[in-house]
Amino acid sequence: VQLQASGGGSVQPGGSLSLSCTPSGIPVSTYGIGWFRQAPGKEREKVSCISVNDGRIYYSESVKGRFTISRDNAKKTVYLQMNNLKPEDTAVYTCATFGMGWDPPIIGDYRGQGTQVTVSS
Repeated sequence: VQLQASGGGSVQPGGSLSLSCTPSGIPVSTYGIGWFRQAPGKEREKVSCISVNDGRIYYSESVKGRFTISRDNAKKTVYLQMNNLKPEDTAVYTCATFGMGWDPPIIGDYRGQGTQVTVSS
C-alpha cells in the first residue's frame, strides 16, 4: 500500500500551488483520497477528499471556493489545486485515504508523506 504525494512549496499570499497523490495497492472499497493538514500548535484539519467510486467531494469550510480537488482515473491520480492561498493555509499537507460513508468523511488508515505548504510575504 502506497500513497505517492508530490507538490507543495512556498508562495506569496494570493498565489497558487498544487498537490497530487497517486494511490497504489489499496483494496477496492468505499473510500476517498484527499488531504488533511496540520500546522504547528493547531489541530489537524481535513481539507478535501474525493470518492474513488462516485466522485463525491468534500471541502472544509476554510478552503471552499479556493481549493479544487479532481481525479484522473486514467492516471489513478488525485489533484488538489490551491488558489488564493492565505498565510493561514501554511501547514504540512498529508495525502490520505478517507472513509466517505461519514459526514464529514473520516481520515483512513493509509497515508503518504507530508508536504510542506508555506504562504508568506
